[in-house]
Amino acid sequence: MYVKRDIEAKIKDYLFKGKILIIYGPRQVGKTTLVKKIMADHGQMRSRYINCDQADERGLLLNAQTSTQLKDVIGDAQLVIIDKAQRVTNIGLKLKLLVDNYPKQQIIATGSSSFELANKIVEPLTGRTREFWLYPFSLSEMQTVIPSPLEINRRLESWLLYGTYPEIVAAASLDEKKTAIQSISNNYLYKDLLEFGKIKNSEILHKLLEALALQLGNEVSYTELGSLLQINKETVASYITLLEQSFIIFHLRPFSRNLRKELSKLRKIYFWDTGIRNTLINNFNPISLRTDIGALWENFIISEKKKQQNFIGNLKSYYFWRTWDQQEVDLVEDAGGQLHGFEIKWQKTKKRPPKAWRETYLHASWQTITRDNFLKVLK
Repeated sequence: MYVKRDIEAKIKDYLFKGKILIIYGPRQVGKTTLVKKIMADHGQMRSRYINCDQADERGLLLNAQTSTQLKDVIGDAQLVIIDKAQRVTNIGLKLKLLVDNYPKQQIIATGSSSFELANKIVEPLTGRTREFWLYPFSLSEMQTVIPSPLEINRRLESWLLYGTYPEIVAAASLDEKKTAIQSISNNYLYKDLLEFGKIKNSEILHKLLEALALQLGNEVSYTELGSLLQINKETVASYITLLEQSFIIFHLRPFSRNLRKELSKLRKIYFWDTGIRNTLINNFNPISLRTDIGALWENFIISEKKKQQNFIGNLKSYYFWRTWDQQEVDLVEDAGGQLHGFEIKWQKTKKRPPKAWRETYLHASWQTITRDNFLKVLK
């Protein structure tokens, strides 16, 4: 069963407008399924699908040096898909030749690592691309095939424990879900980082991710992580940047408008997929037995908020807020200067906003997100 992706309609809106469309996202998240669906929906057009994981197909692009040679590769196809484009050396220059010389032929390229594909594309294709990001299924995407709020709530624990990669959502049993998410973590999670030589030591990388998984919901100190891993904080910072560019983690900065007691240096790190996080610490215990459900729930809600923003064009910014005397707001949403504070709790609560927050940000709204109202808040 095909689950319609939030970005699908936007991609179709940009077809045949003189831009190369780039779809970024982690491996196994459904990029190939999406582009093949777009091809099928335009079945009346001549199309060409090039899978750059296949050496012979990749070789066609690698050996093509001129626009004429590239034209021989794509032929007279009106819609051209270049899947896993990060595997083609100098792909940006080749795409530039195509879009400059054959602007009526629509090219869609996909890549599983933004650090690699973007480095090869950004400079040669300035002004010639439209970029999209695809992540594990969002709540809104799953609601297209599971419209019942009751059924959503029944499946919520599974999503928190095993995540929402397409293969995991489709798996029939919990054992299958566990096996699938472990396979994705072991076989695909670091593949781009290691393959493209960005990180040489996979053991340190795994230990760093494990440490971040254990600190979920807490501020992260690069100095402390460096001491734990016996590397310097600059190396920690560069590894974390690469992990973000590989769509494994993302960070929130502390919110501040110069209130003296607000934190200003630390970061919080979250995972795009909670199943990946649980795999790293090998903890798939049911929610009733977990001591980290608060952090897990916080991660799930914040990642859903981030996915929503990706879909609508990142019109809002997200932060956390905490003072030196430990007053805190889990999530701060800045929508053009209008602030919204969110307390994220698994259990229903009526906690008031912190005193310092109320007194400093008089016009900010406040809402608690729990498992009882999350569907309404995230709608």
